[in-house]
Amino acid sequence: MGRIMAIDYGRKRSGIAVTDPLQIIAGGLATVPGNELVDYIRDYAAREPVDILVVGLPKQMNNEASENMKHVEIFVARFKQSLPDIPVHYHDERFTSIMAHRAMLEGGLKRKKRQDKALADLTSAVIILQSYMESKKTKHA
Repeated sequence: MGRIMAIDYGRKRSGIAVTDPLQIIAGGLATVPGNELVDYIRDYAAREPVDILVVGLPKQMNNEASENMKHVEIFVARFKQSLPDIPVHYHDERFTSIMAHRAMLEGGLKRKKRQDKALADLTSAVIILQSYMESKKTKHA
């Protein structure tokens, strides 16, 4: 069994989270510049099997796609060209940034560390992955 990887996509930088090989626990992997993301994933997938790529689906509160969706679609198209054997699933990412900041606050991080946007992106990716995994558990329960 391979890992599940989740991306909180951003043009400047993207947070990446992965599961353990048994797909039980989600953990932060890295924050990567947007223009290096496909290469990073390709290199990672050469070392570790990846079963699924979960990409945060940027939606507005009214359920319409946000402005960032066009950039996400471009990334996904490039990813599918580069790694066509890894299926891509979208997962709603609304509120992940808020939840990430709340988690950092509740985790006792100092203000300076909470303002680290890369850490927020990484935490958001973990939240997307955890949420995706939970949604799969409830469908199989």
